Amino acid sequence: MRFMKSWLLPMLALPLLAAAPRPSLAPSEIVAAAPMQDWIDIPPEDLLIMDLATDAAGRGRRIVLQVMPAPFSQGWVENIRSLARAHWWDGLAIVRVQDNYVAQWGDLAAEDKASAKPLPSRLRQMTEADYLASGALPLPKGLGPMFVPKNTAQRWSSFFKGWPIAGERTAEGIRNWPVHCYGMMGVGRNLAPDTGTGAELYVVIGHAPRHLDRNIALAGRVVAGIEHLSSLSRGTGPLGFYEKAEERVTIQSLRIAADMDEGARPRFQYLSTESASFRRYAEARANRRDAFFNVPAGGADICNIPVPVRKVGR
Repeated sequence: MRFMKSWLLPMLALPLLAAAPRPSLAPSEIVAAAPMQDWIDIPPEDLLIMDLATDAAGRGRRIVLQVMPAPFSQGWVENIRSLARAHWWDGLAIVRVQDNYVAQWGDLAAEDKASAKPLPSRLRQMTEADYLASGALPLPKGLGPMFVPKNTAQRWSSFFKGWPIAGERTAEGIRNWPVHCYGMMGVGRNLAPDTGTGAELYVVIGHAPRHLDRNIALAGRVVAGIEHLSSLSRGTGPLGFYEKAEERVTIQSLRIAADMDEGARPRFQYLSTESASFRRYAEARANRRDAFFNVPAGGADICNIPVPVRKVGR
C-alpha cells in the first residue's frame, strides 16, 4: 500500500502541473516572434536621414525620420522633401529644446527677410483644414476595446498604416487626424492662419502633448536616433530656445534615403497594424500579464502603444 501511494503521487500531480497557467508573453517577446510577413518595408522615399555634428566624444549623431503617408499632411510632406533635396537644412541647427515637450530646428533668422535663408520656390501653402483627413479610413479590427478612453461610434482612437490617429463622426461627416505621441514630428508655425511650410520642424520628446492635435500639422515621426534629440541640453531662454550660438547643435546634413547610394541607405520596417501580431502586442501593452505585473490596467492611451519599428540589414 505504501508502495502504491508513492507511485501514485507523481501521477496525481500531473493534472495539477498541466493546469498551471503559462506565463503571458511580454510585448517585446510578441514583437520578436512576429513572422516576416507581418513586417512592412518603409519606402526609402519616406525616410529622412538627419546627421548632427558629432558629440563631445566625437561620436556621430544620426536621426532617421519617416514622413507621413496619404491622406495626412501631404502638402507639408511634399515641402519637406523639396527642402531636403535643396539641402536647405544643411548648416542650420537645433535651436530649441524644451523639457518634456519638443526639440526644434530651423532658421532662427526666418522672421528677418534680409537675413533669412531663401526657401526653395513653389512650396505649397496649406490651410488649417489640411490638419484633418475627411472620410472613413480602413482601420484595424479588434483594437477598440484596448483604448482608454474607450472608443465610441462618435469618437475613437486607432491606427492607420502604422500611424496613431484619432477620429470623430460629426454632422459634417467623418474626420481623422494624426496625434501627438512621443517621437512625432510636427511643423512649426506662427499664429493662425499661418500653418507653416515645413521649414521649421519639431519632434515631441516628452509626455504626449495631445492639446496640439488639430492645431498644428504633424508630418512624420522618428524611427531611430531620438536619443540624440531627447538628451540635448535644455534651452534656458523662453520656451526652451537656446540663448547662445555655442549651445546650438549644427545639422550637418538632412537627406532623403532614396537619394543616397543604395548600399548606404538605412532600411527599416514597421509591424503591420493590420496583423494578428500587432493585435496581440497592443493587447499586451494595454493589459500586462507577464511575470512582473500583478494588475492589468484595463486599457492604454494610444500613445502608450507605440508601433514597433526595426532596422533591417547592417
